[in-house]
Amino acid sequence: MLNTILGALLPMVVTFLLGYMAAWRHDFGSKDASTLNRMVLRYAVPLALFAGTVMTSRAALSQDIPLVITLCIAIIGFYCVVFLISRFIFRMQVSTSALAALTASAPAVPFVGPAVLGDLLGGLSAIPIAAASLVINLTVVPITILLLSLDSTGRNPQTNTPVPEEQENSASPRSNAAVFAGKIAETLKEPMVWAPILAFIVVLCGFRIPQLFVHSLSLLGHASGGVALFACGIVLASGKIKVNRNILLFVFLKNIMQPALVLCGLRWIGYRNPVVSEAVLTTAIPTMPIVIMLALRYGIAQDEAASSVFLSIMGSLVTMGIFIALTH
Repeated sequence: MLNTILGALLPMVVTFLLGYMAAWRHDFGSKDASTLNRMVLRYAVPLALFAGTVMTSRAALSQDIPLVITLCIAIIGFYCVVFLISRFIFRMQVSTSALAALTASAPAVPFVGPAVLGDLLGGLSAIPIAAASLVINLTVVPITILLLSLDSTGRNPQTNTPVPEEQENSASPRSNAAVFAGKIAETLKEPMVWAPILAFIVVLCGFRIPQLFVHSLSLLGHASGGVALFACGIVLASGKIKVNRNILLFVFLKNIMQPALVLCGLRWIGYRNPVVSEAVLTTAIPTMPIVIMLALRYGIAQDEAASSVFLSIMGSLVTMGIFIALTH
């Protein structure tokens, strides 16, 4: 069990630290992190999402409906709750609240799911990996991008500070509607958004993409997780690891609260293994490194995002072991 966890999660920690060391040695700087970020968001991640989604069959998605419903509630529902708490209780900006919600709700299944769940669940891992990846890529990631994009309209692009309220209120309802429609159009143009949607349509239509073509796309896609973590280390080295109440709270929500609620909810309803172990271990995976990529892209809470991902990965070495013991 310990070897499985270390084998899946330790490479993430090592890659993160390599990025940190590379920046500390001045081999890479913050500008390099931005370049790597652009490559990951525009090419590597979209290719990985398309290849991973298009290889999922309709039969696999419909094979275990309770598991799919559970993951939808656990990810989408948790995202909404954390966003509302961040926005209206902690009084965070919309963009920061969206990043916090993504941090607390989206496990890094598309990046480390096959390595972690493949060893733990064997052949059963295909369904939770496919279901969780589709839920994340088709819902919370596009929503986060849209919220980040919308919030950027209320900020000065030169200083990243809020636009004066008088200037913001002077816009007519028609112009606000046009801005909103424009931001939706921009969001849909993002490769990270339309690539998994296109792949999902292909799956629903029952088309089969040749394996040779899918593997060709996967070559660069496989680099997405490692490059994202490496860039995360660069960002962290240019700033500092922050440990405050909010960061610890969101890491606690992701690593402990989300899988604990799934475990208690399924047990209370009366479900047993393998559904319980599949759902709990899927949500117990640490948060996605794409949080840092989006923070870099929009210039929002970069140090907080990098620190949250790092602490989530480090903490998962312990928390995943606990949930493995509770579900086996």
